[in-house]
Amino acid sequence: MNLNICPFCNSKTLYLLKDNYRKCKDCKKKFSLKKLEIDYKIIDGFCEDKSALNLSKELEVNYRTVLNRYEIFRKLIANYLEDLYNNSIQDNTSYEEFYYFNKKQLQKKKKSIYEAINLIGFYNNKIVYTLLMPSLPTAPLENRDIQFERYLKWHKLQSQNSYTTPLKDFWIFLGNQLDKYKGIDKNNFFFYLKECEFKYNFNKPICKALLKDIYFN
Repeated sequence: MNLNICPFCNSKTLYLLKDNYRKCKDCKKKFSLKKLEIDYKIIDGFCEDKSALNLSKELEVNYRTVLNRYEIFRKLIANYLEDLYNNSIQDNTSYEEFYYFNKKQLQKKKKSIYEAINLIGFYNNKIVYTLLMPSLPTAPLENRDIQFERYLKWHKLQSQNSYTTPLKDFWIFLGNQLDKYKGIDKNNFFFYLKECEFKYNFNKPICKALLKDIYFN
């Protein structure tokens, strides 16, 4: 971390204020060096897949502080990826539908495809994009098991008879990433989905650089 450069505009014209604060002459923003250093470390921990609890203990920072930063990061990432999708999508995109089941749902003896989260993945310009689709309309009870069995057979057939693709790799990556959490509220699923998309598309050094740029600007 370069403490001689403004994190908001990259200006090198800073001057010292009281209580170890810096102020940028160009963008007029001021910031605490201590808080800035913590923010950088939290971004690094987030991109390294460290849990908010473990990172808070490692940095000796309040758990709620780290958790709040993680929530902000996910929302910023979602906005960034939505813009990237809107600006980059082309006609030659490949796509695939996917139904996400969490661990608890997969362990149930009787499963229904109508309980799954419906997703569509696109692959274009060597980047995976995802869209969260509306839930499937609930079918009559007697049809649910039949529909789910059809889906499982189709998915097994597709997996066996097709080559590995970035989208199939991403669905595996998504499942492994989300399995780390005890449970994700459906209202927040979109933001976790976008976090996985972000971490799949970019390696850790790029994730860190992009997130710092997004967060401070």
